[in-house]
Amino acid sequence: MTTKDFIKKYRGLITIALSLIGIGIMAYYDYCDTACSYLQGDILGINLKWVGVAYMTAIIVFAAFKQTSFVRALLAAGLGVEVHLYAFQVRNDVYCPFCLAFSIMLILSFIINYEVPSAWRENRRRMWLYFLGEVDFPMFRIHKLPLLLFSLLGYLTILFTFSGSVTPAYGQTIDKAVPSLGKGPYEIIMFADYFCPPCRLIDTKAEPLLKELLATNKVKITFVDVPFHSITPIYAKYYLYAINANPDANSVLHIRKELFDAAQERHILTEDALVVYLNEQKISWKILDEKSMFTMLIGIMRKNKIVRTPSCVIKYSSTDEKKYIGGDKIWEGLTKLKTHISEGKK
Repeated sequence: MTTKDFIKKYRGLITIALSLIGIGIMAYYDYCDTACSYLQGDILGINLKWVGVAYMTAIIVFAAFKQTSFVRALLAAGLGVEVHLYAFQVRNDVYCPFCLAFSIMLILSFIINYEVPSAWRENRRRMWLYFLGEVDFPMFRIHKLPLLLFSLLGYLTILFTFSGSVTPAYGQTIDKAVPSLGKGPYEIIMFADYFCPPCRLIDTKAEPLLKELLATNKVKITFVDVPFHSITPIYAKYYLYAINANPDANSVLHIRKELFDAAQERHILTEDALVVYLNEQKISWKILDEKSMFTMLIGIMRKNKIVRTPSCVIKYSSTDEKKYIGGDKIWEGLTKLKTHISEGKK
């Protein structure tokens, strides 16, 4: 049996397998197992991840019932959607690895289901119209319908219904500085979201090491809250309020721990509930102009091209800085900095 015959015989099963992988990718993305991204998008208010799951589910259903024409039409429409989503990522210079992996599953499914259109044999001048293939819908008395039309339909649909964001919705004014701990020739910038499980893990693990680095009086540490979750701006505001009243290192690290607990243990999603929780933990705060701080935080995120959390930037000098993404890499970077300082390297 040739490869072509094998694919033709098991086309439906291969398509279902690829679609299940696509669903798995979106589920893994939603769980945020290793890192989170604030590249977000929705169609008519529905998160794009769930639209992707529903889309792949529809393909599985049609493939299971051997409705090849519907499968090809959906896959062609998906190609049109992906063209717009690729353009969105290129335009914003922000790339989602999960979205790219999902699109690969879609493209592979399309290739598996592709067949040379009969229209090419009849009229070569129409090759451009049928280069994606054709489908027949006998029940609707439709024959040799070019799949390019479905791709255009998919593109136009996403063009007018998609809403994407790569920029946190923070304030609009500018201030002089963002609160930091310590001072010295070395700088650590930690980027995290209170609702990101990996962020909480590395924050807890790194706390003793961060205290050690601060004790050397050679390190400056800045925490930047990245609003991947829609409620994070509220948490970020009270973090700034709290450290405005309690600026010492122990208090700042304690405040962060309590905010992580509030987000991931207590699942607090409103400002009123967060205020009650902070009062219960006896965390005081002092109001400041958080909007000006938010704008500075956005500037730091953009400058360092932060699109996933947890992330960390370690600056050894004005010309030597290193970026780490994910808890394991961040821990490795922090321990390298500790060794560098302890050995007195320049």
